[in-house]
Amino acid sequence: MAKYELLKQEGRAKRGTFHTVHGDIQTPVFMNVGTVGAIKGAVSTDDLKEIKCQVELSNTYHLHVRTGDKIIKELGGLHKFMVWDRPILTDSGGFQVFSLAGLRKIKEEGVYFNSHIDGAKIFMGPEESMQIQSNLGSTIAMAFDECPSSVADRQYVTNSVNRTARWLERCKKEMARLNSLPDTINKEQLLFGINQGAIYDDIRIDHAKRISELELDGYAVGGLAVGESHEEMYHILDETVPHLPVNKPTYLMGVGTPANILEGVERGIDFFDCVYPSRNGRHGHVYTNHGKLNLFNQKYQKDMRPIEEGCNCPACRTYSRAYIRHLLKAKEMLGMRLCVLHNLYFYNNMMEEIRDSLDAGRFASYKAEKLYGMTQGEQS
Repeated sequence: MAKYELLKQEGRAKRGTFHTVHGDIQTPVFMNVGTVGAIKGAVSTDDLKEIKCQVELSNTYHLHVRTGDKIIKELGGLHKFMVWDRPILTDSGGFQVFSLAGLRKIKEEGVYFNSHIDGAKIFMGPEESMQIQSNLGSTIAMAFDECPSSVADRQYVTNSVNRTARWLERCKKEMARLNSLPDTINKEQLLFGINQGAIYDDIRIDHAKRISELELDGYAVGGLAVGESHEEMYHILDETVPHLPVNKPTYLMGVGTPANILEGVERGIDFFDCVYPSRNGRHGHVYTNHGKLNLFNQKYQKDMRPIEEGCNCPACRTYSRAYIRHLLKAKEMLGMRLCVLHNLYFYNNMMEEIRDSLDAGRFASYKAEKLYGMTQGEQS
């Protein structure tokens, strides 16, 4: 059976099931970001199940520098370590090549870093990234790439993308080798390649065609939401996604707001991830169908309603805006935790609504209603 089953399409929007060794993923899906093997905000793996999380995402670079992938392998792999039996996607460390620009040097063989924790020298190339991800035993491993800045000049982006394409071939070869070893934790580990090219349509399209020939398990569009406008991002998706295989999952990395996700689904994206819901939650900013609320605002001091009427998340089932605001003001961790749980539930539940609307052939009207509602309600 094909790993990715395309169940339905509405325009370019796709509704699918992705079969993995750790269970089926219903797409479109939002992956909940747990950088070091936990979602920030005191969220447990039991919580994740309660708030409808299908896929947890962890960071290769961060787990490598602290606690160490070799130790995690000794302890049975990341699933066992964090007590999570559903799919995990690990990113490759490639984004840190972008975000730690002051701490690294890029060469053909890979990237030389200084650890952001203690300055220790680290080398990571395609093979090392695959080895770390194999040690973690994640369901889906991301290829090692460079994420060039969206404002980088054309020649730099061309050279970078060509190197990323060469690195991808090395990733594929190394993953095949690792999956064949007797002591590998997950011999069914999947590999997603990453499309790059900043905001140059032709470089993006050429790279998409080139990586599509490698017959990988899935394909990501990387290097967006790093400084370009939303319009530029949507334009790149319009131009690029049609050149990626429709019969494989497509992942838009690090994106985004609820509106970004709706626009991405319309353009054929299956997988999303973003730190927004957890990061905003930790700062008292919560998502609702009537826009985003800032619970620190004075007007919620005596507001005994839940964050959102009708929401079935652990926060809204029990607690009021007034109480959560009190917790936030008092710097009690529970306030942060409840806001994060609500936001992740909001995202995961929205993805369920998106899938239901695609099943019913009414995604276009759902998208219009959802966007309209989020811009009409109580803003703060």
